Order: sequence, then structure tokens, then C-alpha cells
Amino acid sequence: MPRHPSLPKIVLWLLAGVFLAAACGGVTEVPTPTGVTPPASPVPPTQTPTPVLPSPTPVPLAVRVNGEEITLAEYQEELARYQAAVEESGANSESEAGQRVLDDLVDQVLLAQGAREAGFSLTETELQARLDALAEEAGGETALAEWQAANGYTPESFQTSLERALAAAWMRDQVIAAVPESAEQVHARQILLHNEDQAREVLARLGAGEKFDTLAAEFEPVTFGDLGWFPQGYLLEPALEEAAFALEPEAYSRVVETRLGFHLVQLIEREPDRPLDPDALLALQRNALQEWLEARRSESEIQTLLRD
Repeated sequence: MPRHPSLPKIVLWLLAGVFLAAACGGVTEVPTPTGVTPPASPVPPTQTPTPVLPSPTPVPLAVRVNGEEITLAEYQEELARYQAAVEESGANSESEAGQRVLDDLVDQVLLAQGAREAGFSLTETELQARLDALAEEAGGETALAEWQAANGYTPESFQTSLERALAAAWMRDQVIAAVPESAEQVHARQILLHNEDQAREVLARLGAGEKFDTLAAEFEPVTFGDLGWFPQGYLLEPALEEAAFALEPEAYSRVVETRLGFHLVQLIEREPDRPLDPDALLALQRNALQEWLEARRSESEIQTLLRD
């Protein structure tokens, strides 16, 4: 059965180590507006009053994350890059693309803020070394500049995007490095049916003494219902996973309903500390990163300023 859904763009590029700044997108940072110029102090009547300069026009913003601003221009430029990247697939509506891009930008800021709080710093030398490496990969500084221009960057906005991406990458690595490479796991099999009455009939057959593996082979002759080994937090359906972990070896569950249908689950064996296979480890790392971001969002002040 399918194990784990495709993840939002931010989690994919973070776990893969490929950043929007270096591959397919990024953001521009604009200085914070300076605010209103205070009125001039009173002057003696014999002097000409100093004229009050007009206040700067505030820079339009898309979102503010713990006081750190993402401008409307940043958001629009990133949205344009994202839409260009997926134009052929037609996978997202405009509104879905806009929300995804906004969420990605907020997550980048949250990760970068977490990195700075945890002690991450980037020297000018380190940043320049990364820029030089990207230029070499692109075929030279001219080629990189042409790529930047074609993708809506200025050298300044590209550098800002890269700085944010590098900080976010560092924080990502701290989060996923904390995920153990082994965990309690179970080996289970299932019988999946799409009709509840039929599922209850099979449950009755089990109760009458028929073997689970024989019935699993009857209904799933290719896989025999084998779910393989998996840790908690790996299967798509939490109810199915919960049922498997609640069993003792050779025992089977009652009927478990999920969006996929009606399941009967049998536990084959259990290990308290089994090494995770690469796919399971990646799934748990994705979960850990998503949980970190969700926790960070819950304790952050995020003001969305986009107008419909």
C-alpha cells in the first residue's frame, strides 16, 4: 500500500539539500521603511522654519514573521518563478500556488530565524565562496548573471535569498540529525476490503479458525497483504498503524476503517530497536521537520498582509 504522500515544496527541497536560491527560486529583501520624519523643533519667529520632508511611502508587504518582513515584491517574484516552473504540468491553480509560495517563504524565514537563535552565522568569506561555486557550476559569472536576470533576480536579491537558504539548511540539518536511525518497528500483514459487510464476514471466518495468511493470499494474491517492517509515523493511515502496534505477535485486529477501505491487520513480529531502512528514516525526518515548523508557527507572530 502507499506509505507516505508527496510533501510540500519546502520540505522536498530542504530534505534534498536543493535550495530555491541555487536552483529554481528565491526572495528579495527590502530595507525596513524608515517611518515618518518627526516635525521640526520650534524656531524663533525671526528664523525661517525648516520645511518638513514628506514621509517615505511604506514598502508594500506580503507577510511579517516575528517582525521580519517579506515584501510584496519578494512574494510576487517568487510566485512568478514557481508558476513558471509548474506551468507545463498544470498541477496547481493560481490560488493554490499563491498559498504554497507564501507558506514556503514563511517556513524559510522561520528556519533561518531558528538557525540564528541557535548560533548559526555566515561570514562574508563563506558567502562569497558559495557564490563563486554557483558561478562555476553555471559556467561562469556571466552565465550566472544571465540566469539571475532570466529568473527575476538582481545580484542583491539573489545574495539575500542565498543567505536565507543557507541558514535554513543549517537549521534543517540540526532538526533531522536528531532523528534516531533505529526505532521500535513491527512487521504486519493486512486484508484490505472495500465493503464493510465483506470485511465482517472475513473477520467471522478468522474467528471460525481459518488462517490469516491463507485469507490474505486469497484477497491479495500478489503481496499476500504484507506491509513489511515500519515504525510509528510511517504509514499513511494512523488508524492502521495504531492497530498494528496494539497487537501481540500472531494476533489480529477488529475491522479498521480508513479512507482506503476496511482493514484486518495481523502482527507478524516486533522489534524494540530495529535499524530504519532509508525510506522509513526519510519519512521520520520529514515528520520531524514538519513538526518543528508547526511548533515554530504556533509560537510565532505571523501577519499575512496580502489583499484578496
